[in-house]
Amino acid sequence: MQIETLDWLRTAEGARLLDDATRAWAEHAGDPVRVAAVVRRLEPDAEKAAAATTQAQLRAKAVAKFGEAAHQMFFTPDALEQSTRARVADHRAARVAAAIPGGSVIDLGCGIGGDLLAFARAGLVTGGVDLDPVRVAMARANLEALGLAGAVQVGDATTIGAAAFDVAFADPARRGGRGRVFDVEGWTPPWPWVLDLLTHRSLVKVAPGIDHDLVPSGVEAEWVSDGGEVKEAVLWSPALATTDRRATVIGEHGLATLTDEDSPADGEPGTEVRPVGAYLYEPDGAVIRAGLVTAVAAGVGGGLVDPHIAYVTSDASFRTPFARGYRVVEHLPYREKQLRAALHERGIGRLTIKKRGVQVVPDELRKRLSLRGDHEATLVLTRVSGQGTALLVEPF
Repeated sequence: MQIETLDWLRTAEGARLLDDATRAWAEHAGDPVRVAAVVRRLEPDAEKAAAATTQAQLRAKAVAKFGEAAHQMFFTPDALEQSTRARVADHRAARVAAAIPGGSVIDLGCGIGGDLLAFARAGLVTGGVDLDPVRVAMARANLEALGLAGAVQVGDATTIGAAAFDVAFADPARRGGRGRVFDVEGWTPPWPWVLDLLTHRSLVKVAPGIDHDLVPSGVEAEWVSDGGEVKEAVLWSPALATTDRRATVIGEHGLATLTDEDSPADGEPGTEVRPVGAYLYEPDGAVIRAGLVTAVAAGVGGGLVDPHIAYVTSDASFRTPFARGYRVVEHLPYREKQLRAALHERGIGRLTIKKRGVQVVPDELRKRLSLRGDHEATLVLTRVSGQGTALLVEPF
């Protein structure tokens, strides 16, 4: 999209066409061909019609990340894909605002402004820079559309003096021409720039799979999940850090957090390997990434099923935001032939297979089991003290 087209979409005439495209999108169940045909009948200019159709599509998709605010915002496909969910960004911004109430924050590589919006909502003085003029124009438009204050301009993040602001935030690009980039040296800006930024009061969003050994001394690494999915890891510079490792779990009813201070020391309850008890717990992905599985084990009065497997077991029933709980119904044979016979004997026709630490492809195994029956069940395949184990479980 050209900036001129974006500017036109923000006029009264453009806004009406975008509203028409949005209604067409809902009426035709998101069929892009039919929606485009409706919009072209209303607007003969091909570029304007295509822009309105694309924005209607992107706004519908963006609701999952931005909620109802998405209907007022502007996006590019790539920028939407890379944007942080609003609940995750709001948590991050709330931490900054708590540390420096009313302070200033610069978003170094702001994209279409998803994080800018969160910082502004948190009451911070907000500014952003990005190399892409279209994204800068969209970020500015999104702030204005939602009635939020903030300044945005085209600029190179690596040339901005971060020390001029109370806090600097960066989200280095981790995608290249061939897809996702896992080597930190291939990020844009690259890893040395990130390390330098972390010597100031700053926070940097990084890939959830970042190696713990890469995290500098004194920097807090926080892994965040939303709705059960790990969404990001954030490095908090020593001036903002409050612990070494943190797992933050955002759910339907709020937010909960664990830190390395919650982890028991070696030999304390929660660290031992023990037989499978009456209940099995599957820690949230953020907990696993943060290396805080034993904190969950201690919290439910249990232990580990294996020193290298992120399953926790206990004889007590707990509800915890940090893990999904299951009642262990029975142990089944691990060998496939005997497992198939046991499942057929129990009339199980619909099977959810969860696996950890074993070489099993659930969809392929499900086909080979040839299940028939009226009952539904959940099967956990894992290692217990190094041995392959099959558990029939019932979710809480």
